[in-house]
Amino acid sequence: MSFLIGILTFVLVLTCLLLILLVLIQLPKKEAGAGIAFGGAATDALFGAGSGNALTKMTKYTAGFFVALSLCLSLMNSNRSKESNRRLEEELMKKANAPAEVVPPTTGAPLAGLPATASPGESSIEAANLLKTLVSNEVSAAIGTISSNAAPVEAPAPEK
Repeated sequence: MSFLIGILTFVLVLTCLLLILLVLIQLPKKEAGAGIAFGGAATDALFGAGSGNALTKMTKYTAGFFVALSLCLSLMNSNRSKESNRRLEEELMKKANAPAEVVPPTTGAPLAGLPATASPGESSIEAANLLKTLVSNEVSAAIGTISSNAAPVEAPAPEK
């Protein structure tokens, strides 16, 4: 699927370049502008005096092919990303349903408020909530200690 998307993207870039070229070589309506500046007069010599009709038809078909190819590529990329997201969700569900491996602490006592080992039925969400509560309590205590040890700041007396 990725190989096909790569090939079609290359074809899309070539179509884009061809479309740019076709627009630039067309004859302008009033014989002035970008078409004449980039060789619009040469199309008469190359394709004949009635080349405006052939160039406009080629431009229309190329533009239609460009739009169709762009829509096709966007649908293919969308389906590929949905498939990738589905596989990722399946892997996450497998990991969430698998029993978590508990590693006991190797040195020192466990943190206050946390059990030394998690029970087999304890989910990772419960452990995360417990850790969040513990951290917020420790942060609150640290802020309280800092604010109680801080010296009061006196405002300077206004100058006269």
